[in-house]
Amino acid sequence: MLKYKDFVPEEIEAPGFFKEGRHQSFDHAVEEANKWLAENRIALVSIETVVLPNIWSRWEEGSGDASLGTSSDAPSRWHQFIRCWYKDV
Repeated sequence: MLKYKDFVPEEIEAPGFFKEGRHQSFDHAVEEANKWLAENRIALVSIETVVLPNIWSRWEEGSGDASLGTSSDAPSRWHQFIRCWYKDV
């Protein structure tokens, strides 16, 4: 069965009215993916970089959300993360 695991830089500080939020670096996500791959016995199918809008919005469900919204009336923040597609061995 095909499965996936996301490595998303976590939100460190939520955005405010006049300030942007802070997040872990993309390099941190790469390190976490490498660690997980080394520690788990899987058949890796592929690795991709995914870019989605507003995954940290309080109205969204993160990287697994099937529908993420944007609006021209409000600022959108796009976030990149790593997705590993794999099968159990």
